[in-house]
Amino acid sequence: MSDGPTLADVRETAHEVFGYDRLRPGQAEAIAALLAGRDVLLVLPTGAGKSAVYQLPGLQLPGPTLVVSPLIALQQDQVRALEDLGERDAAAAAVSSAVPAAERRRALEAAAAGELEFLFLAPEQLANDEVLDAVRAARPSLVAVDEAHCVSVWGHDFRPEYLRLGERIDTLEPRPRVIALTATAAPPVREDVASRLHLRDAAVIVSGFARPGIALEVVRALEEADKRRAVVERVRQEAENGIGIVYVATRRHRPSSRRRSPTRAPAGRCARRSTTAA
Repeated sequence: MSDGPTLADVRETAHEVFGYDRLRPGQAEAIAALLAGRDVLLVLPTGAGKSAVYQLPGLQLPGPTLVVSPLIALQQDQVRALEDLGERDAAAAAVSSAVPAAERRRALEAAAAGELEFLFLAPEQLANDEVLDAVRAARPSLVAVDEAHCVSVWGHDFRPEYLRLGERIDTLEPRPRVIALTATAAPPVREDVASRLHLRDAAVIVSGFARPGIALEVVRALEEADKRRAVVERVRQEAENGIGIVYVATRRHRPSSRRRSPTRAPAGRCARRSTTAA
């Protein structure tokens, strides 16, 4: 019988620390594979709880968890969420260009001293010998590569350090478990991610994308004016039910859409966001 943490231990932590009644589909399978010492490539839809898949075993395994995240804002959000738990065992910090040098040093020293459970950084930070040496000294038991599709999508273009992540991880002794997490990865991208990260005996877990709260609908409009009227009417209806987002083809369309928005919608109940068409 193994002396290491079990899935039952993780479920207890999930309830006591995070307030989860149960693990969602895909989470238990991925966590069980990590506890068994395997690497994992996990594809879960947005909102399905990918962060919990590294946070829960991270709290059970000895040593800190290194989280490689592409954007500073994402790192800050995750650190803030862990701090809000109020758990000393879930201490977290980020090392990034947005953090003063003295604070970065303190975070790295805390990780090496065993005072930090989660250390967040971008792949470019690991190109810094001082940072990489500090991570080696911390002896992480788990490395989580968040938004792992960036390894394939961005690594070949403007963020080449993503392509070197596997090499950097291989220099950690003992080699930690590695989990790559993403919400979007077609089979060729999954293969590229697994290869670039040097995943070993990886459990590949792909959850379904059906979400009962999301539906797709197409309404045909023959004229531009018909389309605008349909949008305004739909916004008026949805504004009574909660927050919504209206996407427009270009920024040029946004002012005209705003002028035609209903003026009687409850304040703050309907949000609008623009996106540039590809």
